[in-house]
Amino acid sequence: MLRFPRYLWPGRPESGATLGVLTPAGVAATVIYVLFIGLPIVALLVRAGQQEGFLDGLTGGLVLQAVRLTVVTSIVSLAIVVVVGTPFALLLARRPSPALRVIDTFVELPIVLPPVVAGVAMLMAFGRHGLLGPALSALGVTLPFTTAAVIFAQVFVAAPFYIRAARAGFAAVDPTYEAVSQTLGVSPWATFWRLTLPVASPSLLTGLTLAWARAVSEFGATIMFAGNLTGRTQTMPLAIMTAMESSLGAALALAVLLLAMSAAALALLGFLLRRRSESPA
Repeated sequence: MLRFPRYLWPGRPESGATLGVLTPAGVAATVIYVLFIGLPIVALLVRAGQQEGFLDGLTGGLVLQAVRLTVVTSIVSLAIVVVVGTPFALLLARRPSPALRVIDTFVELPIVLPPVVAGVAMLMAFGRHGLLGPALSALGVTLPFTTAAVIFAQVFVAAPFYIRAARAGFAAVDPTYEAVSQTLGVSPWATFWRLTLPVASPSLLTGLTLAWARAVSEFGATIMFAGNLTGRTQTMPLAIMTAMESSLGAALALAVLLLAMSAAALALLGFLLRRRSESPA
């Protein structure tokens, strides 16, 4: 059997030596990364505080309409993602098959697909001259450049983040516990609510946060499929682009609001996960 010298393959007692070698590089990499991420955020906050029209921008009509539309559409989108994505993720976790693996890969495609391409694809599917356009027109339904199109775009790009996390959470639940629960007379539905969901809840919460953040920040697919109509399809990212042309204060106000919403979502997720880990089993 091939054996490496101890100085080339240190054991556990000497593993701290490797850490000692990597510590300076790790500290330097950490400082560089923190500066790279933190400096633009600090610059945004400082510039917003110095901007004369910042406070007026927070209460301006453009900002309020964009915030209202973003909050409403992201909540509706998240509800759709949860209702459709939860049973789908459970199926992927518990019924592995070649067909489902292909579908799973296909569903994750929006994660790596450029958002603009997603918007064009949705136009080709649901637009007036798309594959389903004539059928939708016959029913009196028009999707492009409507608020419904914003929701479609958000669901398209956000759903994979929730489904991936939910699938991992359900896969981590031992099916033996569910079987024992049902042998004790608990129905499959009650077992799902009382056992499966609580155990998988950390992954579900993480998926919810990621999906919501992706929906709120969506830009490319929205502008291609829904347009940039004030009060109708103009979400906060689109409003920032519009405001940069006329009112820097409004643009900074929207940017700071999005930053605050993202930080609040991360803080809430961390709080819920800590409570989950500290709660008695």
